[in-house]
Parts: sequence; C-alpha cells; structure tokens
Amino acid sequence: MKISTRGRYALRFMVDLALHYGQQYIPLKEIAQRQGISEKYLEQIVPALNKAGYVQSIRGSQGGYRLSHPPEEYSVGMIIRLMEGELAPAPCAGQQNHNDCSRADQCVTAGVWKKIREAVDNVVDHIMLDDLVSEYYTKTGRMQYDI
Repeated sequence: MKISTRGRYALRFMVDLALHYGQQYIPLKEIAQRQGISEKYLEQIVPALNKAGYVQSIRGSQGGYRLSHPPEEYSVGMIIRLMEGELAPAPCAGQQNHNDCSRADQCVTAGVWKKIREAVDNVVDHIMLDDLVSEYYTKTGRMQYDI
C-alpha cells in the first residue's frame, strides 16, 4: 500500500492548521509556503476536507482556513481515508464485503491481507493530529508561541 501525494499533503495541511489551532484563519498561501507545497495543489485538496467538515474557510482579505474541531478529534486515519479511500492492501481485505473474488472460498492469503489492513488501521486510527503537533514541538525544539 502506498499513500499518494494527495493523502500526504492533506495530512501536512491539517497538521499545519493544528499547529495554529485557536488562531485566526490561515491563508492558503502561507500554508503552502511553510509546507513547501504548491498552492495550486492545495487548492485541489482543500475542497474534500471542507466538504467533510474537517476545515472551515472564509473568503476575502482576512480569509483562509482553520480546523473545524480541536486537533485531538482528528485521527491520521480519518484524513488519509478521506483522501485515499480504504487502506486495504487487497480488495478482499477491505471493511466492505468484497465477495466478488472467484477464489474467496479457497484463498489462504486473504487472512494475510486482512491482518495487514487491521495493523495499518490500528496505527493510523490511534495517531491524532495533536500527537503530531507534540512531535513537531519535540523535533523542532520550538515552543507553541514560536510559530
């Protein structure tokens, strides 16, 4: 399984907003510069986050984006699944019943794919945005007011 740039950039966007949680709306241009991501690319990612209710936006000179909820309410899994879909290594291992496999009744590898999906889900569903914010401060040695 490989996470696309769309999924990775959406997570970086959300972490950036989490770092500024409780502040004013953050212009997309500022986030793009800080994250080293094309503003045009972020413009393609943000609508999905907005539609899902993960972010709020406002237009105009004081416009920008902010999280709709506190960082501790967003898991990495929520964000990646929104952008990527299900995180299963094979269709038969997905949460939905994919019984369209002609080998389902005799397949011995389906259990392997299911265990991989469960392990991935366990990781991404237990890492929250606020965990990544804490890791940012630890890695950079910055304090919250240094941003």
